[in-house]
Amino acid sequence: MKRQWMSTLVIRAGTMGALATLGAVFQITPAAASSLVVQTEDGAVQGNVALGVENFLDIPYAAPPVGELRWSPPQPPAHWSDVRPAKEYGSYCPQLKTLDSATQVVNEDCLDVNIQRPIGTREDAKLPVYVYIHGGGHVSGSGVKDGQDRMVRTNPVVGVTLNYRLGALGFLALPSLAGGGDFGFEDQQAALGWIKRNIAAFGGDPNNITIGGESAGGWSVCGHLVAPGSRGLFNKAIIQSGACAGKPLAQAEAEGVEYAKKLGCDDAASMVSCLREKPVADLLNAQAPFYLLTDGTPILPTHLWTAINAGDYARVPILIGSTRDELRTFSQSSIGWTEAQYDGFVRKNFGPQADVVLKQYPWPGNEAEPAAVAYQVAAIGTDSGNLGAGVIEQGIGGCATSALTAILGKDVPVYAYEFSPRNGPGRYTIAGYQWGAGHARELVYLYPFHDGGVVASGFTPDESKTADAMARYWGAFIMHGDPKTASLPEWPSYASSQSMLNFGDDAKMELLPAREFKAEHKCEFWDQFANAPYPMK
Repeated sequence: MKRQWMSTLVIRAGTMGALATLGAVFQITPAAASSLVVQTEDGAVQGNVALGVENFLDIPYAAPPVGELRWSPPQPPAHWSDVRPAKEYGSYCPQLKTLDSATQVVNEDCLDVNIQRPIGTREDAKLPVYVYIHGGGHVSGSGVKDGQDRMVRTNPVVGVTLNYRLGALGFLALPSLAGGGDFGFEDQQAALGWIKRNIAAFGGDPNNITIGGESAGGWSVCGHLVAPGSRGLFNKAIIQSGACAGKPLAQAEAEGVEYAKKLGCDDAASMVSCLREKPVADLLNAQAPFYLLTDGTPILPTHLWTAINAGDYARVPILIGSTRDELRTFSQSSIGWTEAQYDGFVRKNFGPQADVVLKQYPWPGNEAEPAAVAYQVAAIGTDSGNLGAGVIEQGIGGCATSALTAILGKDVPVYAYEFSPRNGPGRYTIAGYQWGAGHARELVYLYPFHDGGVVASGFTPDESKTADAMARYWGAFIMHGDPKTASLPEWPSYASSQSMLNFGDDAKMELLPAREFKAEHKCEFWDQFANAPYPMK
């Protein structure tokens, strides 16, 4: 299958006008012919210079998962004898058209890594390495979107992004499929192994690797903390708006069977072969809206939250945090709801606890602005820490992040944050709706081209100051396992201070006591339901 080659600047900038603006802001240098050649275990690659860093893009770490390799563990890529061009990003992995992808993607030849390093890096430099795993509910996104150029320009580190199988192609579980269905997670493990073996050739230190991820990427990071097969592949971890969420194998397999039947694959004996014959578009159109990791498998023997509670995870320094208004990114559909609609939402999702939830989060009233009810819906989801994982402890944001941070902080150095600017530029343009510090809101501060460069190119001086500070803090943690950074406010460990660093409006960065964070998100209220299932549908 022919690869879907995509220009770095077209993917990231979108238009020539945007490119001109971004060039002024980010000092983009033209991608030109270069003699940057690095030998990997599979063959030599030639990179280039762009965006003020050296780039080695679209390097395969596994064979295309097509034919019999669809729903099989990742296999090594084919070797090549010529020097492979590595100057442009490759294809996204298959996914529907969303905010992450402008078009539906059906190309399964997508398992690659992208490596960026400071200009002039020598092979013997032994720079710290940051491997970022993209989010998107395990159904969308790409390593293309979250280039590490800002991180690499700001800090002497090697930045890496990767693609992994998504949706049903990456996380389908069936009784007749060996291994439990976490094929996308196995892809990540294969990529981490490839990086461990090859990163020294790019000037990176294989013994100083930090893995990080946001949203589903954060779920994945927690998975790697717990998974036996991930031990030794990394030395530090960053969880941004992530969780330790998973589902039992029996549940995942039952859902997989229903999925197969929806596609006309009813016979248990031939279910997998039937699905392997289906076009990618049909598989995408029938899949679930997001996928959790499956536990109780050889890859993840123990439920993530159970393992974390038991202290059975990789003991490495961790940087962790969430955004103040996580669910505002998803609650726009409730703008203008009536009282009856709001009441029905709470009762559907909280059952016998609905009355006490309504007392804590009452209907905002008929005189309130239409967006007020959407903010209240978002507050419920954010504070309870639940974006669909099923139980509070496994959710994203608010009290779930507070609980996870406290547990991790008992065993390892943990540095916590909350990202809370509400007045900055947003990705949505719904009249009268304030995105605030919604889910994924911080990504453009760290990865300016996450949305094609639109938001970051319009940053105010204060927003640029916050972005620079975040890149420096993250870089310090990647380098040393401690975000201590000269000329920036102190960021002590959670255990030593019982506080987190708050990134606020107007470039304010100050310590937020844990008790104030918990009060802000009504954690005393939500803690009484710590073991109750709350599916946010």
